[in-house]
Amino acid sequence: MDAVALTVGGNAAAAAPVDAERARFPHCVVWTPLPIVSWLSPLIGHVGICRADGVILDFAGPFFVNVDGFAFGSPAKFLRLDPDQCCFPAFALSGHRCREAFRHSQLGTASDWDDALRSCMHKFQHKTYNFFTCNCHSFVSTCLNRAAYQGRTDWNMIHIVALVHCRGHWIGPAALLRSLAPFVLVLCIGLLTAGWPFLVGWALISSLLAAWFVFATCCARGVADC
Repeated sequence: MDAVALTVGGNAAAAAPVDAERARFPHCVVWTPLPIVSWLSPLIGHVGICRADGVILDFAGPFFVNVDGFAFGSPAKFLRLDPDQCCFPAFALSGHRCREAFRHSQLGTASDWDDALRSCMHKFQHKTYNFFTCNCHSFVSTCLNRAAYQGRTDWNMIHIVALVHCRGHWIGPAALLRSLAPFVLVLCIGLLTAGWPFLVGWALISSLLAAWFVFATCCARGVADC
């Protein structure tokens, strides 16, 4: 795919171009499907966040943050963010552009985009990975909170999922096929072999999984607070 420059909420012309062939996505959130898991629930996947030079950082396991080696394959979707919508105060309690200066100071501030990602990377290099409570989405949301993206410090896993799937861009037709074809195939095989009970079981499991993430993120924040 040719290099493109797509920005959400910012000036695309002034932004460094996305180069999918070299896996360079400046100021982007990137997403790729997970083996087996995404075959059953296509909204679930692996996410990372990218430095100003386009290098991908992703929380890929216990005490481990990948640098320029996106786990589970190349990105299938990306969402370009606007660093001008971040808050990088000169001092901890002054110079804030965000709505929640005190909370931002408590969470920790940064001097620029890369500094926010770097500090979060160091933090997550001391954390245990848990698919249900402390995962790659937690890492990305923590980075956005550290940068106070769009003036907010309440980014969470649900926000990241919604952001990627509602506003993200597919890398290309092949990425779309790679992400959705296994799910469609599993669904068809299940319906042909087991019929409607398979569909009911799939819907039940998917609903329970979605309910858990909503509960852990929005209702019992301490559970998914990492």
